[in-house]
Amino acid sequence: MTGRVTLSGPDVGVLEERYLVRAIRSGWVAPLGPEVDAFEAELAARCDRLHCVALSSGTAALHLALVGLGVGPGDVVLTSTMTFAATANAIVYTGAEPGFVDSAPDGNLNPALVRRAVDDLRRRGRRVAAILPVDLLGKVCRHEEIDGIAAAAGVPVVSDAAESFGSLRRGRPAASYGVAAAISFNGNKVMTTSGGGALLTDDAELARRVRYLATQARQPVAHYEHTDIGFNYRLSNLLAAVGRAQLIRIDSMIARRRALRDRYKEAFADVAGVDVFGAEADEEDNAWLTAILVDEATAGWNAGELAAALSDLAIESRPMWKPMHLQPVFAQAMSWIDGTSERLFRTGLTLPSGSALGGADQERVFAAIDRFLAR
Repeated sequence: MTGRVTLSGPDVGVLEERYLVRAIRSGWVAPLGPEVDAFEAELAARCDRLHCVALSSGTAALHLALVGLGVGPGDVVLTSTMTFAATANAIVYTGAEPGFVDSAPDGNLNPALVRRAVDDLRRRGRRVAAILPVDLLGKVCRHEEIDGIAAAAGVPVVSDAAESFGSLRRGRPAASYGVAAAISFNGNKVMTTSGGGALLTDDAELARRVRYLATQARQPVAHYEHTDIGFNYRLSNLLAAVGRAQLIRIDSMIARRRALRDRYKEAFADVAGVDVFGAEADEEDNAWLTAILVDEATAGWNAGELAAALSDLAIESRPMWKPMHLQPVFAQAMSWIDGTSERLFRTGLTLPSGSALGGADQERVFAAIDRFLAR
């Protein structure tokens, strides 16, 4: 073995190095600069958006999107229970309460339960300030249904596309949905800037407001003048340079992830009780993480047993997101649950999926799976 095989390691090389060195030599080492400006323009074009604000994380993008839409104390924001904690945390940062809605079988927000949640909250006299759907593992949610529910209720949609940059739904880029969308460039995503994210929108005023708040809400005067509470959320010029190089390579990186998922489909094709999660979306999603669902009663083994066998061989795997309504920190939160997310958490396992996973490490992974299945 040559080291630990990770779930989704960063895929960077000589092009990123060249762009980064160029940015350093330009003298624009402090936050903001020409690389940020260019990166924002390129991201907006890629996502079919008019405006982009490059930020320090996808979490920052979610937070400022909600703040920019006036979300605050006393409000409720409906979101997916099947998500990473950052989605819910961003809601809490505004002083609003998250309301967790269960998944459809594809893992994304269940529109029927969203409608029920909106109706329930209105009967209670609560204001639904936004709906925040999450694209699970890169698969874009059913926006045409969710957006219709939101429009009928007069509620804005903020799309958490942190996991789905590069994905499409019916030909539309993931981050083109919603009043605003947040994307992430964390080190484990399909493309990375080491750390970073962006807010995409067609609303010029929202983009201006987010840009202002992200730079400590400084007033345009010679001295430091502040009339609002701001945040230090802007992206570094150096990291934007890395992102620009990654944008050039992203289609080839997604293609490698899809090819790896195809290998998993072949490996489990004849294994009773095991399905590759969401494989039907493979023509449009970015294949960020490939997951399997294991029916223990049929397979004769469970996801945890495979995870343990892989871990013994220094191969990382991980359960799908533990639903937010099961997290101790959100034990008292409102929720509309039918058990789907709990089943996905119980039976799901994500497997090494990174575009930088070399041939030798891929062979390690599939040999380990074959040995486990043959035991």
